[in-house]
Amino acid sequence: MTKKLIVFDVDGTLLTSKKKVAKSTTEAIHALKRQGHEVLLATGRSRYQIQALLSELNISSYIVCNGSAAFVKHQKIYSKTLDSESLDSLINYFEGHNIDLVLSNLNGMRRISSLDLANMENTLKSLGVDLPDYDPEYQNGEFYQALGFYTEAIDNHFETEYPAFKFVRWHKNCVDINPQNISKWHSLEKAARLLGIENRDIITFGDGNNDIEMLTKSGMGIAMGNSAKHVQAVADLVTTSNNEDGIFDALRKLQTI
Repeated sequence: MTKKLIVFDVDGTLLTSKKKVAKSTTEAIHALKRQGHEVLLATGRSRYQIQALLSELNISSYIVCNGSAAFVKHQKIYSKTLDSESLDSLINYFEGHNIDLVLSNLNGMRRISSLDLANMENTLKSLGVDLPDYDPEYQNGEFYQALGFYTEAIDNHFETEYPAFKFVRWHKNCVDINPQNISKWHSLEKAARLLGIENRDIITFGDGNNDIEMLTKSGMGIAMGNSAKHVQAVADLVTTSNNEDGIFDALRKLQTI
Protein backbone atom coordinates (compact mmCIF):
# COMPACT_ATOMS: atom_id res chain seq x y z
CA MET A 1 0.00 0.00 0.00
CA THR A 2 1.29 3.46 -0.92
CA LYS A 3 1.14 5.89 1.96
CA LYS A 4 -1.11 8.85 1.18
CA LEU A 5 -1.49 12.34 2.62
CA ILE A 6 -5.17 13.23 2.82
CA VAL A 7 -5.87 16.93 3.23
CA PHE A 8 -9.15 18.49 4.33
CA ASP A 9 -10.34 22.05 4.10
CA VAL A 10 -12.45 22.84 7.17
CA ASP A 11 -15.47 25.08 6.51
CA GLY A 12 -17.78 23.66 3.88
CA THR A 13 -15.74 20.47 3.68
CA LEU A 14 -14.78 18.80 6.95
CA LEU A 15 -17.59 20.57 8.79
CA THR A 16 -21.28 20.34 7.96
CA SER A 17 -23.39 23.47 7.61
CA LYS A 18 -24.10 23.11 11.35
CA LYS A 19 -20.34 23.35 12.03
CA LYS A 20 -20.12 19.74 13.16
CA VAL A 21 -18.04 16.80 11.96
CA ALA A 22 -20.29 14.14 10.46
CA LYS A 23 -20.06 10.73 12.08
CA SER A 24 -19.09 9.21 8.73
CA THR A 25 -16.22 11.71 8.41
CA THR A 26 -14.88 10.83 11.85
CA GLU A 27 -15.04 7.14 10.98
CA ALA A 28 -13.25 7.77 7.68
CA ILE A 29 -10.41 9.67 9.36
CA HIS A 30 -9.95 6.93 11.95
CA ALA A 31 -9.85 4.36 9.12
CA LEU A 32 -7.24 6.36 7.21
CA LYS A 33 -5.00 6.48 10.26
CA ARG A 34 -5.37 2.78 10.96
CA GLN A 35 -4.14 2.11 7.44
CA GLY A 36 -1.05 4.25 8.01
CA HIS A 37 -2.02 7.31 5.98
CA GLU A 38 -1.29 10.90 7.08
CA VAL A 39 -4.15 13.35 7.67
CA LEU A 40 -3.76 17.13 7.55
CA LEU A 41 -6.13 20.09 7.83
CA ALA A 42 -5.72 23.12 5.54
CA THR A 43 -7.87 26.06 6.52
CA GLY A 44 -8.31 29.79 6.29
CA ARG A 45 -8.92 29.81 10.03
CA SER A 46 -6.18 30.64 12.51
CA ARG A 47 -4.61 28.02 14.77
CA TYR A 48 -6.56 28.93 17.89
CA GLN A 49 -9.85 28.48 16.01
CA ILE A 50 -9.22 24.81 15.22
CA GLN A 51 -7.84 23.55 18.54
CA ALA A 52 -11.05 21.75 19.52
CA LEU A 53 -11.25 20.14 16.08
CA LEU A 54 -7.64 18.96 16.21
CA SER A 55 -8.27 17.42 19.60
CA GLU A 56 -11.57 15.82 18.55
CA LEU A 57 -10.00 14.14 15.51
CA ASN A 58 -6.52 13.63 16.98
CA ILE A 59 -4.84 15.50 14.12
CA SER A 60 -1.38 17.00 14.63
CA SER A 61 -0.53 18.41 11.19
CA TYR A 62 -2.27 21.50 9.86
CA ILE A 63 -2.04 24.59 7.68
CA VAL A 64 -3.69 27.76 8.95
CA CYS A 65 -4.43 31.27 7.72
CA ASN A 66 -4.59 30.04 4.11
CA GLY A 67 -0.99 28.88 4.22
CA SER A 68 0.65 31.66 6.21
CA ALA A 69 1.72 29.04 8.76
CA ALA A 70 2.14 25.26 8.65
CA PHE A 71 2.64 22.69 11.40
CA VAL A 72 3.69 19.04 11.24
CA LYS A 73 3.24 17.02 14.44
CA HIS A 74 2.38 20.37 16.11
CA GLN A 75 5.80 21.80 15.20
CA LYS A 76 5.86 24.94 13.09
CA ILE A 77 7.65 24.23 9.81
CA TYR A 78 6.81 27.42 7.92
CA SER A 79 5.42 30.88 8.56
CA LYS A 80 5.12 34.23 6.86
CA THR A 81 3.54 37.31 8.39
CA LEU A 82 1.94 40.36 6.81
CA ASP A 83 4.45 43.05 5.90
CA SER A 84 4.13 45.65 8.67
CA GLU A 85 4.80 48.73 6.54
CA SER A 86 2.29 47.69 3.89
CA LEU A 87 -0.22 46.79 6.61
CA ASP A 88 0.04 50.25 8.16
CA SER A 89 -0.67 51.76 4.75
CA LEU A 90 -3.63 49.44 4.17
CA ILE A 91 -5.07 50.27 7.58
CA ASN A 92 -4.94 53.97 6.73
CA TYR A 93 -6.59 53.30 3.37
CA PHE A 94 -9.39 51.29 4.95
CA GLU A 95 -9.97 53.97 7.58
CA GLY A 96 -10.29 56.56 4.84
CA HIS A 97 -12.77 54.43 2.89
CA ASN A 98 -14.88 53.22 5.82
CA ILE A 99 -13.81 49.57 5.55
CA ASP A 100 -13.71 47.45 8.69
CA LEU A 101 -10.63 45.37 9.39
CA VAL A 102 -9.86 42.44 11.68
CA LEU A 103 -6.28 41.31 12.37
CA SER A 104 -5.28 37.77 13.30
CA ASN A 105 -2.24 36.06 14.74
CA LEU A 106 -2.00 32.39 15.64
CA ASN A 107 -3.50 32.85 19.08
CA GLY A 108 -6.36 35.28 18.54
CA MET A 109 -7.93 38.07 16.53
CA ARG A 110 -9.11 41.60 17.24
CA ARG A 111 -11.03 44.16 15.27
CA ILE A 112 -9.42 47.57 14.98
CA SER A 113 -12.57 49.31 13.73
CA SER A 114 -16.29 49.35 14.52
CA LEU A 115 -17.91 50.90 11.45
CA ASP A 116 -20.55 48.22 10.77
CA LEU A 117 -20.73 45.80 13.67
CA ALA A 118 -23.83 44.02 12.37
CA ASN A 119 -22.15 43.23 9.05
CA MET A 120 -19.00 41.92 10.73
CA GLU A 121 -20.97 39.85 13.21
CA ASN A 122 -23.25 38.29 10.58
CA THR A 123 -20.35 37.52 8.27
CA LEU A 124 -18.30 35.82 10.99
CA LYS A 125 -21.33 33.84 12.13
CA SER A 126 -21.12 31.94 8.85
CA LEU A 127 -17.89 30.49 10.27
CA GLY A 128 -19.35 29.96 13.71
CA VAL A 129 -16.99 32.68 14.98
CA ASP A 130 -17.95 35.41 17.43
CA LEU A 131 -17.27 39.07 16.77
CA PRO A 132 -13.71 39.76 18.00
CA ASP A 133 -13.09 42.30 20.75
CA TYR A 134 -12.28 45.86 19.74
CA ASP A 135 -8.65 46.80 20.27
CA PRO A 136 -7.34 49.69 18.16
CA GLU A 137 -3.82 49.17 19.55
CA TYR A 138 -3.76 45.54 18.45
CA GLN A 139 -2.19 46.52 15.14
CA ASN A 140 1.18 46.73 16.87
CA GLY A 141 2.39 43.17 16.32
CA GLU A 142 2.99 40.36 13.83
CA PHE A 143 -0.03 39.08 11.93
CA TYR A 144 -0.58 36.14 9.64
CA GLN A 145 -3.91 37.25 8.19
CA ALA A 146 -6.42 40.07 8.08
CA LEU A 147 -10.10 40.20 7.20
CA GLY A 148 -11.36 43.10 5.10
CA PHE A 149 -15.11 43.67 5.20
CA TYR A 150 -16.12 44.99 1.80
CA THR A 151 -18.30 43.80 -1.06
CA GLU A 152 -17.41 42.63 -4.55
CA ALA A 153 -18.35 46.11 -5.82
CA ILE A 154 -14.87 47.38 -4.94
CA ASP A 155 -12.87 44.27 -5.79
CA ASN A 156 -9.75 45.18 -7.83
CA HIS A 157 -10.10 48.87 -7.02
CA PHE A 158 -7.01 49.11 -4.79
CA GLU A 159 -5.33 45.70 -4.55
CA THR A 160 -2.62 46.47 -7.12
CA GLU A 161 -1.38 49.22 -4.78
CA TYR A 162 -0.56 46.55 -2.19
CA PRO A 163 1.58 43.94 -3.97
CA ALA A 164 2.77 42.51 -0.64
CA PHE A 165 -0.72 41.10 -0.05
CA LYS A 166 -3.01 38.52 -1.58
CA PHE A 167 -6.75 39.25 -1.41
CA VAL A 168 -9.02 36.18 -1.58
CA ARG A 169 -12.78 36.49 -1.35
CA TRP A 170 -14.55 33.86 0.74
CA HIS A 171 -17.81 35.71 1.46
CA LYS A 172 -19.89 38.30 -0.36
CA ASN A 173 -18.95 40.79 2.37
CA CYS A 174 -15.42 39.75 3.26
CA VAL A 175 -11.97 38.86 1.91
CA ASP A 176 -8.96 37.18 3.49
CA ILE A 177 -5.78 39.24 3.29
CA ASN A 178 -2.60 37.19 3.39
CA PRO A 179 1.07 37.63 2.53
CA GLN A 180 1.67 37.44 -1.20
CA ASN A 181 3.13 34.22 -2.61
CA ILE A 182 1.61 31.98 0.05
CA SER A 183 -1.25 29.54 -0.31
CA LYS A 184 -2.52 26.33 1.18
CA TRP A 185 -0.68 24.44 -1.56
CA HIS A 186 2.58 26.34 -1.02
CA SER A 187 2.67 25.20 2.61
CA LEU A 188 1.21 21.79 1.86
CA GLU A 189 4.14 20.90 -0.39
CA LYS A 190 6.55 21.73 2.45
CA ALA A 191 4.58 19.56 4.87
CA ALA A 192 4.39 16.69 2.39
CA ARG A 193 8.15 16.67 1.84
CA LEU A 194 8.76 16.43 5.59
CA LEU A 195 6.30 13.55 5.78
CA GLY A 196 8.06 11.81 2.89
CA ILE A 197 5.08 12.01 0.51
CA GLU A 198 5.17 12.99 -3.15
CA ASN A 199 2.57 15.27 -4.76
CA ARG A 200 1.06 12.35 -6.67
CA ASP A 201 0.18 10.73 -3.35
CA ILE A 202 -1.66 13.76 -1.94
CA ILE A 203 -5.48 13.68 -1.90
CA THR A 204 -7.14 17.04 -1.24
CA PHE A 205 -10.72 17.94 -0.36
CA GLY A 206 -12.11 21.47 -0.67
CA ASP A 207 -14.99 23.71 -1.62
CA GLY A 208 -13.75 27.28 -1.93
CA ASN A 209 -11.61 29.64 -3.99
CA ASN A 210 -8.70 29.18 -1.58
CA ASP A 211 -8.78 25.42 -2.28
CA ILE A 212 -8.51 25.58 -6.07
CA GLU A 213 -4.71 25.47 -6.26
CA MET A 214 -4.39 22.40 -4.06
CA LEU A 215 -7.26 20.68 -5.87
CA THR A 216 -5.51 21.14 -9.20
CA LYS A 217 -1.92 20.41 -8.13
CA SER A 218 -2.40 17.42 -5.84
CA GLY A 219 -2.51 13.87 -7.14
CA MET A 220 -6.27 13.76 -6.58
CA GLY A 221 -8.38 16.88 -6.02
CA ILE A 222 -11.92 16.32 -4.73
CA ALA A 223 -14.52 19.09 -4.71
CA MET A 224 -17.47 18.89 -2.37
CA GLY A 225 -20.95 18.80 -3.90
CA ASN A 226 -21.79 22.07 -2.14
CA SER A 227 -18.91 23.93 -3.81
CA ALA A 228 -19.40 26.46 -6.59
CA LYS A 229 -19.45 25.21 -10.17
CA HIS A 230 -16.11 26.80 -11.02
CA VAL A 231 -14.50 24.90 -8.12
CA GLN A 232 -16.08 21.63 -9.21
CA ALA A 233 -14.87 22.23 -12.76
CA VAL A 234 -11.18 22.06 -11.78
CA ALA A 235 -11.46 18.97 -9.56
CA ASP A 236 -10.61 15.39 -10.50
CA LEU A 237 -13.70 14.19 -8.68
CA VAL A 238 -16.88 15.82 -7.35
CA THR A 239 -18.38 14.10 -4.34
CA THR A 240 -21.63 14.63 -2.45
CA SER A 241 -22.02 17.65 -0.17
CA ASN A 242 -20.58 18.25 3.28
CA ASN A 243 -24.05 17.47 4.66
CA GLU A 244 -24.32 14.20 2.72
CA ASP A 245 -21.27 12.20 3.78
CA GLY A 246 -19.21 13.65 0.92
CA ILE A 247 -15.82 12.80 2.43
CA PHE A 248 -16.76 9.22 3.30
CA ASP A 249 -18.35 8.66 -0.12
CA ALA A 250 -15.29 9.88 -2.02
CA LEU A 251 -12.81 7.84 0.04
CA ARG A 252 -14.91 4.72 -0.44
CA LYS A 253 -15.08 5.38 -4.19
CA LEU A 254 -11.29 5.71 -4.29
CA GLN A 255 -11.01 2.55 -2.17
CA THR A 256 -8.85 4.45 0.31
CA ILE A 257 -10.92 3.22 3.26
